[in-house]
Amino acid sequence: MTSPSSPPRLARELGTFGAVMMGLGSIVGTGVFVSIGIAAGVAGPAVVLAVAIGALVATFNGLSSAQLAANHPVSGGTYEYGYRFLTPTLGFAAGWMFLVAKSASAATAALGFSGYLLLALGVDASRWLVPVALAATALITAVVYSGLRRSNVTNIAVVSITLAALAAFVAAGTPTALANAGASFADFFEAPDGGGGLRSVLYASALMFVAYTGYGRIATLGEEVKSPRTTIPRAIIVTLWVTAGLYVAVALVAVGAVGADGMASATADRAAPLEVAARAFAIPGVAEVVAFGAITSMLGVLLNLVLGLSRVLLAMGRRADVPRLFGRLDAAGTTPGPAVLMMGAVIAGIALVGDVRTTWSFSAFAVLVYYAVTNLAALFVPDDGRLFPKWVSVAGLVACAGLAFFVEPLYWGVGLAILAVGLVWHAIARRVRGPVDSPSLPS
Repeated sequence: MTSPSSPPRLARELGTFGAVMMGLGSIVGTGVFVSIGIAAGVAGPAVVLAVAIGALVATFNGLSSAQLAANHPVSGGTYEYGYRFLTPTLGFAAGWMFLVAKSASAATAALGFSGYLLLALGVDASRWLVPVALAATALITAVVYSGLRRSNVTNIAVVSITLAALAAFVAAGTPTALANAGASFADFFEAPDGGGGLRSVLYASALMFVAYTGYGRIATLGEEVKSPRTTIPRAIIVTLWVTAGLYVAVALVAVGAVGADGMASATADRAAPLEVAARAFAIPGVAEVVAFGAITSMLGVLLNLVLGLSRVLLAMGRRADVPRLFGRLDAAGTTPGPAVLMMGAVIAGIALVGDVRTTWSFSAFAVLVYYAVTNLAALFVPDDGRLFPKWVSVAGLVACAGLAFFVEPLYWGVGLAILAVGLVWHAIARRVRGPVDSPSLPS
């Protein structure tokens, strides 16, 4: 039971299946339909190795997230964990970078949706890519505004279609990939952009790590999950296992079929690399199936990102780290309406950039900073609440801190500047408003 001063609580509506589907809906989309093409341009055929490294780092972070969410199951993710186990400054930094990172990821999903849709329709992407992305963002924001239960039903339908489309891609493309494997994987560490080697693989690993981080949506929805101490860890681990296997299979087939060069050029020109790869398959109709799966999955990713972003902004509004307007729920206690609308507007603004490599690379640095704080917070969970050994969080912290600076300097430079702006804002806000007690959030 909450006290009269407690903020209104969100209803616990998600079980293990719903939480896994939320995680898959957040991961299986931009990461597989767009970012594999981006990473192939950076690392060449070694993108397959980058996919595996990204999965390993994501596993460490997933276990740290599960550790934290099971002990402190509230909306807000590492923003709340930072406040609970570290300091207000680190908590704010995590929330701020989450908003930055995942807004950029959501913009990438909107642009990817637009690219696949326009290619399927035979429409000029150079003219309509951004307008269609903006329309998709507005549509999904309206769905999320309508409430979690309806959003969850929509998500399950989208994930089912996406998994079926990717299964068809792997099955139909395997013969072509095997036939072309000798040529496609010959220069394993040679990248289409002229780079290559270990640094390029680690940069691509940073990009692919972002493609796995949708599991964090399970943690940020911790306040809405039933039996969070058991459901959250189980759902995160299942989600990561399924996704890792799927990504490796898709990367092998896609690069094997058309080569890293083909994947990179298809991503840069149309933001639709898997559909282009599917056109090289001997079985007709697969490209259309992949396009449909991509279109629906991008909407699913966008839906889940708006959900997660709005819940973090909700938590920040509860503490007055942002205007308190964003800490309000609707009358039914199911939707943080102002937060949903604000994040929809921010995503639309970033989508105006119109380039998926820029939005995704920028997201990579910011999300790695966010998960570095996640792992640091997990180290301070009391021993009596610990589910996993501390070395798991140490490994995640070192991996995130290291990979962050293998992203191109432009992106981490801008990321550090935005982080600095956020910290200055936080310091001023705390001085103006005075000390604010931690809200009594439901557990």
